[in-house]
Amino acid sequence: MEKIPVLGLGTWKAAPGDVTQAVKVAIDVGYRHFDCAYLYHNESEVGAGIQCKIKEGVVQREDLFIVSKPGEKDLPLDRSGMVIPSDTDFLDTWEAMEALVTAGLVKAIGVCNFNREQLERLLNKPNLRFKPLTNQIECHPYLAQKNLINFCQSRDVSVTAYQPLGGSSEGVDVMDNPVIQAMAQRHQKSPAQILIRFQIQRNVIVIPKSICPERILENIQEGVFLCRHWWVWDHV
Repeated sequence: MEKIPVLGLGTWKAAPGDVTQAVKVAIDVGYRHFDCAYLYHNESEVGAGIQCKIKEGVVQREDLFIVSKPGEKDLPLDRSGMVIPSDTDFLDTWEAMEALVTAGLVKAIGVCNFNREQLERLLNKPNLRFKPLTNQIECHPYLAQKNLINFCQSRDVSVTAYQPLGGSSEGVDVMDNPVIQAMAQRHQKSPAQILIRFQIQRNVIVIPKSICPERILENIQEGVFLCRHWWVWDHV
């Protein structure tokens, strides 16, 4: 059984000079889930923060759920700046990722930005050895993803929401939406806390990004979570 802490720290676009300290702060206040990727160009700095806290005895490696996305180089772009798609079938890529689990190099594997059709194709793959633990997708009130979330959860695939505090509609950022603002005022919470709780109540894992110590703490305060990082998605 693998467990994903329901709250993680997103590190996308976190500058290398800032993210090490952000990770240290996050571990100190209770984060045990960190979302990383080669393409973020800051994994070494994230690792430095984690190693520092392990050496200090604050946390052990087995207590942490660390996510990465494979890649040895940036995605190829055409002259218009669009990504050049690969000819590789993602089912072949999945088999290579399954081999990493078998070899003991990773504990679990998942997917990102898969729609229902893609996920069904993967789950129905002959001789599938390991199901995806999670499907990481953009998700916030302006992009609620209700149908996709319901499908994933019906197939025992958790959902991780990235950019949970982002998104805009008709020029209004979700954090500034009057409904979100009113709810925050009524419950004496910040808009970010309301948006995080929105995901948690749908049994969705959430990975807000911040390098600000005050906001990192705010996002995991007891008022947002009933049990802080002990709320987890259990996957059998």
